[in-house]
Amino acid sequence: MPERPMKAPPAHPHTLSPEEAVAHLQTDPLKGLSKEEVRERRRQFGENRLERQRRKPIPLIFLEQFLDPVIYVLLAAAALGFAFGEFIEAVAVLVVILITATIGFVMEWQARRSMEALRKMSEVMTTVLRDGKSQSVRADELVPGDLLALEAGDVAPADARLLSHERLAMKEASLTGESDQVDKSLEALPEDTPLAERRNMIFAGSLVTRGTARALVTATGERTEMGKIGRLTREAEKESTPIEKKLAHLSKRLIWLTLALAAIIGTAGYLQGRDLTQMIETAIALAVAAIPEGLPIVATIALARGMLRLARKSVVIKKLASVQTLGEAGIICTDKTGTLTENQMKARAFVLADDQFETPEEAPSTFFEQKKKDRPFRLLVETGLLCNNVALEPADDGGRRGDPVEIALMDLAASAGFDARAIREAYPEQVELPFDTETKMMATLNRSGQRYRIHAKGALEALLDRCDSVLDPDGVQPLTDRKRWLEAADTLAARGLRTLAFAFREVDEAPGQEQLLDRLVLIGLAGFLDPPRQDVRDAIATCRRAGIRVVMVTGDHPETARQIAIATGLLENDAVDGTVMTGRQLDAIGEDGAQREKRLLDAVVFARVTPAQKLTLVDFYQKHRKVVGMTGDGVNDTPALKKADIGIAMGIRGTEAAKEVADVILRDDRFTSIELAIRQGRVIFENIRKFVVYLLSSNLAEIVSVGVASLSSLPLPLLPLQILYLNLVTDVFPALALGLGEGEEHIMDRPPRPNDEPIMPRRSWMVTLTYGLCITAAVLGITVFSEFVLDLPTAKVNNMAFYTLVLGQLLNVFNLPPRQESFFNNEVTRNRWVWGALLLCVLLTGLGYAVPVLREALSLVPISGIQLGWVGLFAAGSLLLSQLIKRLFRLGDEPATKN
Repeated sequence: MPERPMKAPPAHPHTLSPEEAVAHLQTDPLKGLSKEEVRERRRQFGENRLERQRRKPIPLIFLEQFLDPVIYVLLAAAALGFAFGEFIEAVAVLVVILITATIGFVMEWQARRSMEALRKMSEVMTTVLRDGKSQSVRADELVPGDLLALEAGDVAPADARLLSHERLAMKEASLTGESDQVDKSLEALPEDTPLAERRNMIFAGSLVTRGTARALVTATGERTEMGKIGRLTREAEKESTPIEKKLAHLSKRLIWLTLALAAIIGTAGYLQGRDLTQMIETAIALAVAAIPEGLPIVATIALARGMLRLARKSVVIKKLASVQTLGEAGIICTDKTGTLTENQMKARAFVLADDQFETPEEAPSTFFEQKKKDRPFRLLVETGLLCNNVALEPADDGGRRGDPVEIALMDLAASAGFDARAIREAYPEQVELPFDTETKMMATLNRSGQRYRIHAKGALEALLDRCDSVLDPDGVQPLTDRKRWLEAADTLAARGLRTLAFAFREVDEAPGQEQLLDRLVLIGLAGFLDPPRQDVRDAIATCRRAGIRVVMVTGDHPETARQIAIATGLLENDAVDGTVMTGRQLDAIGEDGAQREKRLLDAVVFARVTPAQKLTLVDFYQKHRKVVGMTGDGVNDTPALKKADIGIAMGIRGTEAAKEVADVILRDDRFTSIELAIRQGRVIFENIRKFVVYLLSSNLAEIVSVGVASLSSLPLPLLPLQILYLNLVTDVFPALALGLGEGEEHIMDRPPRPNDEPIMPRRSWMVTLTYGLCITAAVLGITVFSEFVLDLPTAKVNNMAFYTLVLGQLLNVFNLPPRQESFFNNEVTRNRWVWGALLLCVLLTGLGYAVPVLREALSLVPISGIQLGWVGLFAAGSLLLSQLIKRLFRLGDEPATKN
């Protein structure tokens, strides 16, 4: 058979009729494609696969841990140490670098997810018609023009135009964000029809929830709608996290400070006639002192501990810096379906002839037990059970398969205490009229003893045309007020509920199918809604109290989105119109830049939004200096999840694609877990700020002490190895203990920090300078006192200054709580890790003298108890002086918050 030349697949297949689509793709509608045609089209269009996201090699993850300016300076210091023969100092610095890199590598390697969900969809089997035979093939072997056969439970393996179907309904939430199942039809549609409303198309990755279908493949691989989303995801550029930017900025400032101080002091000492080699060693030591070697280790461990703590609370962090980023979030863009809602339809409202009521939030079973006594409600529930194709037995995973509304009717019956099996056995089905998009109804004929009952459900407008009476508690009455029922249905629809009408009729003889729907008795209406999660409202309130704006971004209907926003507290009932916008309104806004930006910033709900528009919104907020968190669970969310500062995927309902690109995965799918993660992020940042102030003030004391001594005739209070020992031992452990603090109790009652606020704002630099100079005063004071008053040898003068600096730095931790807190009862004094670190540092200092090798390396000599007493007095004096200055001049106070 000669190969037919293949046209390019249609750009807009939803605009074509089934016959036009078949003709365009040159497919035989009775036989499908031949082997030769399949081979040629696969050569032309490739396999039905999505491009693999390149996994980062493990060695590269390890090497990336060294891409830090602080690490660069430490490597340079180590190189200089080796160059000048200071091997001990050089090796010690390399050990610090290796420990830091290893911790970061291990945490990121453990959190890495080897998932490739965007390719997973093509790893299933599907049924096609080829060479006139139905055959099962791998989904990745599909080509444009293949004829697909689909049934309930199948996942669509490619984009396809419907050719025929029987009661077909699809669930496309993971692609479009639409929570309801979509009833399909065959009619051609206008070119500008939104993706979520293309009822004649089947999209790759969507689930068949009801019916069967024959469809013509129109796009495969990267050309499918899922493939386009995958391309957006890959193109979305990931911003550096705020903490990475701020640590890098701080490191750069410290590098220039280090180089300047080392050069000035080294040159000054040489000009004074001191030994060149000694001054070079001193300059290197000062460079090491100026750079807080403990900063990378402590920051990494603080982030890692937050990561592990959240993991125990079902929050998986995939990258260390993502823990802290959550603490800076100013906007959370959240999906609706499955994130704010349960992703499960429930009967919410009922309208009967003489009654109208809602499903209560508390004790619904007790409420429905009372309602069972009313015949109209009882018949409504029985109709929902009998006119229903959901199986009585749950699936292997414990869930139910089928139409979400029919599942909701089964759940309603169970909640109201109805025995579904007994009812179906008592009223066996004789005939079924399947749901049809033309009639918008479904009906069954059920035997009732020696008689028959007809049960029907569907759109109210369609059923009203078939009803001539209505059921009330007194029996069947003439249907006279059709307008009242239509208004009731409009009211439910305006609340975002999906409405369904129910009717019945009792007959003595089984009617023919043409008479089955004649002269029905209207029972009533039910409104269905995918309800909000019970704990979401409180979580959103907490976010608001913390100054975090929550914005809903969904592909769902705007009125449904509005009602969920009201139910969750995102919107008030009297919210102005501009708070809800649709995707079309987004593209149609024609105001000038300032007006458009104001409308976007004021909007709280964005409905009918495409994946590209979600990505645009995230970019818009980021350009307005907002730290953006994005939650989601569907394939349609992946580009925005990747682009956001912090992408948050749902672990249970989330697709593998969403979890792959997200920074955070909520294993329990609870929106409330975000609150916990934000709190932990804020605590971590405050802890990082505390230990940076601690490290820098301690290191400043070392620099100024050595610098002043180098520029004067005083003995050096610190030798190079002593400086390194201080930085690697007595600095690190208290700083680490500060990084493990539990945080302030009311940390969620303040707004997020400004996006551009550095780790060290001006007030932090002021307290750092104050604490460092107070310690310096103690060190230089005891140096002068030992040299000129006690007249001690140079070695003892050095040792007393060394021990004073050690003790002064340890006491410096008590300077860090805010001025408003009690000196004796605050976050630091309640931190058991701090007391453990202080004890450990005292022991390690004693160990430096007790171990001969260390004693010699550190140039330590015996000193008396009286001399140690002087050390304690001068060190305590530095703490007292710091406290006096802080309280007198209100140092470190937070600036007033602007409302």
